[in-house]
Amino acid sequence: MESFGVKIFLNYVVVVFLSQLLGMALATIGGFSLDLIHRDSPHSPLFDPSKTRTERLTDAFRRSVSRVGLFRPTNKAGDGIQSSLVPSAGEYLMTLSIGTPPAPVVAIADTGSDLTWTQCRPCNSCYKQVVPFFDPQKSSTYTDSSCGTSYCLALGKDGSCNEQKHCTFNYSYADGSFTRGNLAAETLTGSSTAGKPVSFPGVVFGCGHSSGGIFDENSSGIVGLGGPASGDSSVSGRINFGRSGMVPGSGTVSSPLVRKGNHTSFYYLTLEGFSVGKKRLRYKRFSEKAEVEEGNIIVDSGTTYTFIPENLYSELEKSVEKSIKKKRKRVKDPNGIFSLCYNTTREINAPIITAHLRDANVELQPLNTFTRVQEDMVCFTLMPTLDVGVFGNMAQVNFLVGFDLKKNRVSFKPTDCSQY
Repeated sequence: MESFGVKIFLNYVVVVFLSQLLGMALATIGGFSLDLIHRDSPHSPLFDPSKTRTERLTDAFRRSVSRVGLFRPTNKAGDGIQSSLVPSAGEYLMTLSIGTPPAPVVAIADTGSDLTWTQCRPCNSCYKQVVPFFDPQKSSTYTDSSCGTSYCLALGKDGSCNEQKHCTFNYSYADGSFTRGNLAAETLTGSSTAGKPVSFPGVVFGCGHSSGGIFDENSSGIVGLGGPASGDSSVSGRINFGRSGMVPGSGTVSSPLVRKGNHTSFYYLTLEGFSVGKKRLRYKRFSEKAEVEEGNIIVDSGTTYTFIPENLYSELEKSVEKSIKKKRKRVKDPNGIFSLCYNTTREINAPIITAHLRDANVELQPLNTFTRVQEDMVCFTLMPTLDVGVFGNMAQVNFLVGFDLKKNRVSFKPTDCSQY
């Protein structure tokens, strides 16, 4: 039996029950694809042309730091299903259609959340959004889920029944944002890898009738993809599902996914260290003698930068600086965000940094580890943290990243993503 897979193409860089949609993809056309739009791309509804590149990088830094803090397992947000997602902090958007006739949905794509939902009419208490609310009454294929369905039962104490015996949900995020509504089944339409739209009937999703918090008006919900040198953000990416989501071929490396208790929404890997040139730096969090913790870093599409333990970061920064020292002059970041910066108008000749994941060595090029913050300045984009490590989307630029949810492995293949 072929494994389910999700492949993400990141240039410079559904669903409530993901296996349900992947199963349909395998059984019908063998796979399908959806476009990913970076939030700072001119094609994005979130794009603000008045902001400078420095301001966009600063915003990305703030979103990343906020998001990493919310990955802490101690974060709680009242009753309801718990997710450590900051809804407005997503870096990529997905456009798809739902219902019959198809109604457009613009949602944040996130590998750190496990619920897909959109705002629906009637919306008793909802945030404003640019695209119209989805109206179930205007769709001929909408069906509320009954209380006894396996999908409703999977919600546990966070699902309930209304007077009509329909399944309802109450989903809270770690920052206090929330969505409540009906669990339902509907037809979802996206583009296939053959270039033609393909529809999937009976996809389970959340139809939100009450939502609030820090959601952005340019997005109408969340596409939950969670499972059990410079970045040209004008370029978008693509995400493939089913057989098309596999990452085969020469140069592909893969690392085992680690399941950690109840944190099934996140994709945990085990980082064993880094190499700068021939110098190997062993992973360490608090002491030299500490063993490498299984599942010590999360692969996350919604975090821009990569965060690693302070002790490891300190050694890594020293090694990178030593390899560049004679070539460029180190300067201070005037915004106080980045620690290691260099004054140059040219591409920096930085060393390849290898991230040693369990069973996989991922070679990070300068475009994965440095970004231009000003016309005459580039800065190192890995950062120290006291929280859980995060392998951000800049480190995934120009890689095919495949999530095999049957074999429980994440694959990386160096690729020129502009060709997709």
